Amino acid sequence: MGAAKLLKEKRPTIFWTSCATHTLNLMLEGIGGLPRYKKILNHAKTLTVFIYAHHKTLAMMRHFTKKRDIVRQGVTRFASAFLTLESLADKKAQLKQMFTSDEWESCRLSNTVKGKAAYDTVVNATFWTGVALCLKVFAPLVKVLRMVDADRKPSIGFVYGEIQNVKQEIINALGNNKKAYEPIMDIISKKMKGRLDTTLHLTAYLLNPYYLYKNLEIQNDIDVTDAIVDFVDTIYPGDHSLQNHIVMVELPVYMGKQEKFSREIAIKGCEVNNDKFDPANWWVAYGASTPQLRKIATRILSLTTSSSGCERNWSTFEGVHTKKRNRLEASKLNNLVFVQFNANLMENNKKRKTKDMEVLLAKDASEAQEWIVENDVLLDEGEPDEAIGDEEFLQNRRSSRLRELDEEEFVSEDEEELNEDVEYESDGVNINEQIGATLEEED
Repeated sequence: MGAAKLLKEKRPTIFWTSCATHTLNLMLEGIGGLPRYKKILNHAKTLTVFIYAHHKTLAMMRHFTKKRDIVRQGVTRFASAFLTLESLADKKAQLKQMFTSDEWESCRLSNTVKGKAAYDTVVNATFWTGVALCLKVFAPLVKVLRMVDADRKPSIGFVYGEIQNVKQEIINALGNNKKAYEPIMDIISKKMKGRLDTTLHLTAYLLNPYYLYKNLEIQNDIDVTDAIVDFVDTIYPGDHSLQNHIVMVELPVYMGKQEKFSREIAIKGCEVNNDKFDPANWWVAYGASTPQLRKIATRILSLTTSSSGCERNWSTFEGVHTKKRNRLEASKLNNLVFVQFNANLMENNKKRKTKDMEVLLAKDASEAQEWIVENDVLLDEGEPDEAIGDEEFLQNRRSSRLRELDEEEFVSEDEEELNEDVEYESDGVNINEQIGATLEEED
C-alpha cells in the first residue's frame, strides 16, 4: 500500500485496489474469530486432529466414509476450514455410525480423554447445529470468494454488488437478529473500507447493468454517483468539457434506459448473471449511443480483482527453479513455466466442461495442517520479521510436521488396520444445499 501511494504520486491517473481474494479471506477469518463460531471451529479441529493422529482412527474413518477424507485442503487456511466443515456436515451420518460402532467400542482409544471428547463431539446435536449455522453464515462470502478466484470472467463489476447481497443473506440466515448479525456486519464493513469500496469498485457497480437495471434506486446512492464523478475527474484531469459531457449527457442516457439501451434485447441481455454474461461485452454490443461512457465501461469492467493468478504463476516459478536446478537460463526457465502454467489452465478448463470444479481446492495440504496436526504452528499473515530473512520466513510458514492428506504412514502406535474392501465414492464439491434443512431438523 505504501508503494501504491508513491506510484500514485508519480502517475495520478491510475487506481490502486486491494486483492479481493485476500480481503474476503480477512472477512471470513474475522467472522471465524467471533466466540460463537470460533468455538465450533475449535471443536471441529480437535475432532479431525484426533482422527488423523492415529492409524486406527484414520483407518476406521476411511472405512465408514468409503475412502473419502473429511479434511479438504484449500487454497487458503480459511478455505480449508470452510471446505472441511462442509465435508463434516456431509459425512455426519457416517461419523456417527463410526463412533457408535463395535469397532470403536473395542478400540482402546475410545477410553482415552481425547477419544471420549471426540465421541461427545460427534454425538452432540448442538455441535452439528453449530456446524450448520457456520456454513449458513460463511457460505455467502465463500460464494463471492469462488467468483473472484475462479478466473472465469472479469469480476470487478460484481464484487461490490455481491457483497451487498452477502450482507442481506447473512441477516436472513440469522433470522434478522440484530445482536447476532451486527458484529458480522461490522467486520465486513471494516475489512471492506478502502479496499473493495473504492471509486473504481463503485463506478464498476454503477456501470454494471445487471445491478442498475434491476434496481434503479442505485443511481440515487450519493456514494455511487460521487464515485463516477471522481473517476472521470481522475482519468480526464483538466478536461472539464469532456467530464461534463460524460456525466451530464451520456450517463443519464444509460441510467434512464434511453436510445439503444431501451431495446428489449439489451434489457433482457443483462437480467441473468451466469458464466456467459460479461458486462464489458454488453457495453460493446449496446453502448454505441454513449461512445465515451462505453470506452470507460469496457475498460473498467474488463478488470480482474484478485492477484491469485500472479501468485499461482510465482508458485510455478518456485517449482521449476529450485536449489538443485538453479542454473537454468532465463529464456529456458520462462519457457518451462509458460508450458507448465498453460498446461494447468488447459486441465482446469477441461474439468470445468465436464463437471463443476471446486476452485478453492488446493493440490497440497499446506493450508490444512491445523486440521490434521496437533499444535501446528504457523506464523500469522503479515510481513516477515526483520530479524529473519524472507526465505526463512517463508520456510517457517510451513510446519515442520507438514503432512499430506493421502499419506498412509502416520506416526502412531502399532495397530491393526481395517482391511475390508469398500467401494470408492467421489466427494461432492458443491455447497451443501441441505444446510437450511439440517438446521431446521436439529432445532
